[in-house]
Order: sequence, then C-alpha cells, then structure tokens
Amino acid sequence: MEGKDEQRAGLLHGIGAYGMWGLVPLFWPLLKPSGAAEILAHRMVWSLAVVGVALFVLKRWAWIGELVRQPHKLALITVAAAVITVNWGLYIWAVNSGHVVEASLGYFINPLVTIAMGVLLLGERLRPAQWIAVATGLAAVLVLAIGYGRPPWISLALAFSFATYGLAKKKVNMGGLESLAAETAILFVPALGFLIWLGARGETTFTAGGGAGHGLLLASTGLVTAIPLIAFGAAAIRVPLSTLGLLQYLAPVFQFALGVAYFHEEMPPERWAGFALVWVALTLLTWDALRTARNGRAEALRLAASAASAGAAGAAVPPATAIGTSITAATGTPSEN
Repeated sequence: MEGKDEQRAGLLHGIGAYGMWGLVPLFWPLLKPSGAAEILAHRMVWSLAVVGVALFVLKRWAWIGELVRQPHKLALITVAAAVITVNWGLYIWAVNSGHVVEASLGYFINPLVTIAMGVLLLGERLRPAQWIAVATGLAAVLVLAIGYGRPPWISLALAFSFATYGLAKKKVNMGGLESLAAETAILFVPALGFLIWLGARGETTFTAGGGAGHGLLLASTGLVTAIPLIAFGAAAIRVPLSTLGLLQYLAPVFQFALGVAYFHEEMPPERWAGFALVWVALTLLTWDALRTARNGRAEALRLAASAASAGAAGAAVPPATAIGTSITAATGTPSEN
C-alpha cells in the first residue's frame, strides 16, 4: 500500500511539474512592459535566491566543494548555464511576441533532437522505429518551413538548446536543485550587473513598470522557476522513467492549446500537417520506448528466475555433481565422472 501511495504522490508531482511548465505562457505576458532580457536577468537573480533558501533548509552544501574541485564538471555546468540562458531568453521573447505555438513545437521535437544528438555526438545506435521517428520529424520540419514561409527557427533553437542542456546535465550528474543553484550562481553576477546597468540608464521597469506589484511579479520569477523543478524532483524518485517520459508531453500540449485557444495564433493547414507529423513521430517513439522497456523487464525477470532455479539446484546436488555442473557451464562440454 505504501508503494502505491508513493507512486500516486510521484504521479501527482509529475503532473504538477509539467502542468506548471505547460501553463507558464500565461505568466510571462504579465511582466510587460519589461523586455525579455530584463525578465531573464530577474529570473536568474531570483532563482538563485529561491534555491539558496531551499538548500539552506535542506542543509545540502557538500556538493559545492566537490564541484569546485572538479574543473571538468564545473566547465560542463558553465556550458549548461550558457545554453539554458539562450533557451529561457528565447522562450520568454517568443511567448511575449506571439509565437507560443512555435515555441511549443520546440519542446515537441526536443526528444527527436536529443536522439539525433545521441547518434552524432555519442555514437549511439538507433532501433528501426527510432530511425523512422527521426525521419518523420525531419519531414515535419520541412512541412512547417513551407507553412511558415521560413524554417521554424524558434522551435529549432529551443529544441537544440534544451537538448544540449540535457546532454550537459547528463554528464554532470547532479541533483536538480544543486544543478540549478550552480547554474544560476554562474549567471548571477552578469545578470545582476545587467540589471544595475539598466537602473543606471533609467530603463529598468522593476519599480517604474507598474509599481510594487510589478516588482513583486518580477521577483516571483524565482518561484516560477524553482517550484516546478522541486515537484519534478519529487516525481523522479517515485515513478518510473517511462512514466516521466510520457508526462513530459503535457507541457508542450498545454502550450500548444494555449497558443491556439487562448492567444488565438493562426494555424493554417500546413502547420496542422506539420504538427500532425510531429505527433506521429512522438507516438512511434513512445511506443518503441515502452515496448523496449517492457521487453527489458521481462528479460530481467527471466534471468532472475533462471538464477534462482540454478541456485536451488546447486544447493540440492552433491558437491561433486555441483563441481561438474560448473565445469559444464564454463566450458560448454559435459564433465566426465
């Protein structure tokens, strides 16, 4: 019963995390007249403040010394900080410039880009279904390029920057809170310097954009960043990765629905066709991942059962017979009495 309760809690945390990420397009327009660069700088500064408080409460500081003593890992964190800056900044600009649908496409195709990077950079080998999914994704990009009259640069930049971020995070292998703290610590000084520079030029909107309420909204960017991440961390330790893999599609689905139904962005037939191809590719990819995971679990159970049977048989036979059996297993030929 306790295990089921844990999985149920993990599922709720996962839905909450991806649901919040999916609804975040409703938040960024509230920060106007602040520009994307100023919003991004505030997000970096206040995110560090929020995760700093969380780490203080949890008393998780040991990782800082370990990180400083590993220049390679610190370099990867710097790369992650740089690409997430591009990703965050572009996404905020896209939402506030009326490109919510195109931004959602970036997170739909992100799994396909991640797979392609695994092949090109890590030498990974794809299964036939994965090749078909990637090829279908490329066809979708071509169809969407025709529909937009240009390549979907926003989608591609978001997908590639987030895939690069994921690759760097995989190599670093740190917890979500710790990693975000390290990334925002690297970004803190330039972000704060930019905000001070804006203030010196009289161009900041922190207090002038709408009074104290606007300033509080800008400060809340730290909570908007940290809370979904904390919920995701709670889900990751309670539910299988296959479940998280399915839940990740909630965010772009919500974003796409908001772009069409709430922001009333245009969706001509060519875009519907392109998105349909993307969804076909993701359906194929998900089916293949679930099938592979199911086969892997079945093989693991079979091996465990075989090992248990062999152990029971070994305990039941006389020592000399057991020795002969081990020789047979090692050499492939029966032993002589």
